[in-house]
Amino acid sequence: MKRPVLFAVLLCALGLFPGLSRASTADHTTYKELEGPFQSGPEVTQACLKCHGKAAKQVMKTKHWTWEFLHPDSNQKLGKKHVINNFCISIESNQAFCTTCHAGYGWTDGNFDFNDESKVDCLVCHDTTGKYRKQPGTGGLPPTKAIESPPGSGKIVKPVDLAAVAQEVGKTSRATCGACHFFGGGGDGVKHGDMDSSLAAPEADIDIHMDATGLDFACATCHKTEDHQVPGSRYVPTARDDKGSLMRGRDEARNPATCQSCHGNAPHKKEARLNSHAAKIACQTCHIPKFARGGVPTKMAWDWSTAGKKDKDGKPLTIKDKKGHVVYDARKGDFTLAENVVPEYAWFNGEVTYTLLGDKVDKTAGVTPINRLGGSPDDGKSLIWPMKVMRGVQPYDPVNHTLVKPHTAGDDSTAYWKNFGWEKAIEAGMAGTGQPFSGQVDFIKTEMSWPITHMVAAKDKALACVDCHAAQSRLAGLPGIYMPGHSANRLLDRIAWPIALLALLGVLGHGAGRIYAARKNGARK
Repeated sequence: MKRPVLFAVLLCALGLFPGLSRASTADHTTYKELEGPFQSGPEVTQACLKCHGKAAKQVMKTKHWTWEFLHPDSNQKLGKKHVINNFCISIESNQAFCTTCHAGYGWTDGNFDFNDESKVDCLVCHDTTGKYRKQPGTGGLPPTKAIESPPGSGKIVKPVDLAAVAQEVGKTSRATCGACHFFGGGGDGVKHGDMDSSLAAPEADIDIHMDATGLDFACATCHKTEDHQVPGSRYVPTARDDKGSLMRGRDEARNPATCQSCHGNAPHKKEARLNSHAAKIACQTCHIPKFARGGVPTKMAWDWSTAGKKDKDGKPLTIKDKKGHVVYDARKGDFTLAENVVPEYAWFNGEVTYTLLGDKVDKTAGVTPINRLGGSPDDGKSLIWPMKVMRGVQPYDPVNHTLVKPHTAGDDSTAYWKNFGWEKAIEAGMAGTGQPFSGQVDFIKTEMSWPITHMVAAKDKALACVDCHAAQSRLAGLPGIYMPGHSANRLLDRIAWPIALLALLGVLGHGAGRIYAARKNGARK
């Protein structure tokens, strides 16, 4: 039996092969509780809880619900509720739109009740119909009647048949996870670069594990969940896993989403020499040669300072590229998009420290890191990882020396540009954040790094030796490495070549002398 087939059979036996075991163990169409009609999402949740009594309490302990995480080492209060980025900056004051991706109903401001079990959204993760959606601007409520959105656009959004969706619930899928994670940062593929809608049903060239006609992994195949807790954290990522293959059900303390948890620490059977690379190089470095490979561009830069331009008619300006992608938006400034991006590389040990609202920043220091990745070539914990580095120009307060945020979310956000002024926009955005704003605005360059871990290529598409062991190496400029073919020194080369030539002449001369002496001795005899 070939290895891929054996692997698939093993996954099936363990119940981990999503392509073979996605059906629910219950026929929800037979439950009277789900017949409806339902007037709201919370009504559906109350029906679900009649059977799944512990589900809401479990969800309410997760980061998907709290959007909050207290880092055990840095003691930073993180999670979407608190972090900032150089995309849409933060959710504060824009909850009604940002929380469209919250696993709950009705989080529109700071008064949301996180203890109300009926506010947990079961359908957003367990829909199998593809017809469930949440209406932006409502704090994540599904539309229960036909509405015009955006107002005045003439576009009618049809209501969701909540009963029909509830009767067809099942396991999570790439589609349900991707409905939020593919669209992080405000659009398809914007934030991560290695997650976009191309992963909904990808080919093997895009992701060998999620290949829809191959292994067909769901997100939960790797992010194996217990009590609704999804492993694999951006806040405490596992940069190095040297514990080998994971035994499901026995190694609960480990992260099951690492490459090593399935492939072990010596996965290269035919090229064992490559296994030694794993001591210093993350699997992703070789096996994800490029990201944004599925035909969806990712955002690589965002310049907020250019926002507010108007067209010849005095209306907010929008510019699209030849493919129809927005590269300028009067509400948000200029964007740089890219596909098939070669990652940047960094030593990474899993430690991440964030710059938060209220933290002091220094514009004179150059580029301000939104997140600082720990790592060095000699700490014994770091590996060389591929990164998407997002570069931004975003507003900050030159008096308080802090990052700030404008109010930007929503289809009506162009309203404040009618009386254009950054001060008013940021005053509105900072309202309710608990942080001071001096009333003055400047702009500061920022960078944010995202470890790349999806879009794993097939092994024959992985990096070749020459991609790193060459003068034009991908790892050029990375400290603490020496590689044949890459780490050449011109001075040493100039000295070494004459020495090597002299050595060769010496060997040849010595050999010639031995031959001459042997012949001379033979002639004497």
